[in-house]
Amino acid sequence: MNKFFLPLFVLPWIAAAGETKLTVNAGAHDRSGSIISFTASQELRTTALLKAEDGTTVPVQIDEAGHAFFIEPQLAAGKTKTYTPAKGEVVEAIHAAKTGDLVEFTSMGKPLFSYQTEPGPVPDGVSPVFSHGAHLHPIYSPGGKLVTGNHPPDHRWHRGIWFAWTETDFEGRKPDFWNMGKGAGADKSGEKLLAEVRFAALDKMWGGPVQGGFQSQHRFIDHTGETAKDALTETWDVTAYRIKADGREANVIDLVSTQNCAGSSPLKLPKYFYGGLGVRGNRLWDPVDAVNMLTSNGDTRLKGDSTKGKWVYLGGDVDGGPTGIAVLIHPANFRFPQPLRLNPKNPQLCIAPSQDGDWSIEPGKPYVSRYRIVIADGAPDAAWIEKLWQDYAEPATAEVTN
Repeated sequence: MNKFFLPLFVLPWIAAAGETKLTVNAGAHDRSGSIISFTASQELRTTALLKAEDGTTVPVQIDEAGHAFFIEPQLAAGKTKTYTPAKGEVVEAIHAAKTGDLVEFTSMGKPLFSYQTEPGPVPDGVSPVFSHGAHLHPIYSPGGKLVTGNHPPDHRWHRGIWFAWTETDFEGRKPDFWNMGKGAGADKSGEKLLAEVRFAALDKMWGGPVQGGFQSQHRFIDHTGETAKDALTETWDVTAYRIKADGREANVIDLVSTQNCAGSSPLKLPKYFYGGLGVRGNRLWDPVDAVNMLTSNGDTRLKGDSTKGKWVYLGGDVDGGPTGIAVLIHPANFRFPQPLRLNPKNPQLCIAPSQDGDWSIEPGKPYVSRYRIVIADGAPDAAWIEKLWQDYAEPATAEVTN
């Protein structure tokens, strides 16, 4: 087990009038396993633990810019809790390591998920045109169950969790960034991509006592013209946590996608029923009756398709028991509550804003999408997922005082 030390945290903190304090306000909702963020004062930046009034401590993680994070174990709606800095050592809860083209995240030795940077290997007998990068896979539950699929026989271009647009208009051409290697996504030979989302750079990666993550860059490249041309650039900011909310363990991945026009031309997005954030489930859920889908409206697979939601769930049995993945949609997202595509034949879903009509990503106007991905074992519990969405949409606040 690795230990994570902050270099100055052995300095003593003296309890006295004017001591730095952090007050957490639950606001309108009960909090359990709640991810709290705040800006740390200079006085707080040399500590690794926070001590509550009852003497219990929680680790806090503070980056070089002073952005601070910790997990609030329990706080009732309308209540506050005060913390002060404390001495002690903390364990690295989330570990990040790069192995070849994979950035792998683990917690206490157990796998959480991997980020595929450059295009990865394809199954035997599958065309190399389906070798893709810039996605998350594999993704695991707290119990170690695989919840995502990659290169399934019915859709070789599906890949864990990814972001791509389908029906587009770029300078009069129509690159299809979703179906990479198939149909409009490949030339007649089937050996050359006509459009792709390509990994460009890994800016940073990290682990720590509260969270780990990475920042990376992607390119949306149009190959349909005489020469290849970038339509969009994209930044992924991804952060991972392990939480326990109301007694139930969950792995949490926060994904923020920021897309910008690569040049002076917009990317026009006509009305279409899928394209955006995509999720492909475990191969065990390929049979139509093996997958469970649920939306924040209480709708299941068929009724929930082409509706709008605050969150959506995809799951099924793995190793003899249920597990699954919920995508929580931030209320600041475009066209929230966002339109949903629940594939009627495959364990795949998409957050698809183009369902609501024509729109475009314009030069100088970043398109930002925020999602919280929650992976948990057990049958889906709509009330529990709704509570997690409330915590994401209206987080508890934290204020530093002296």
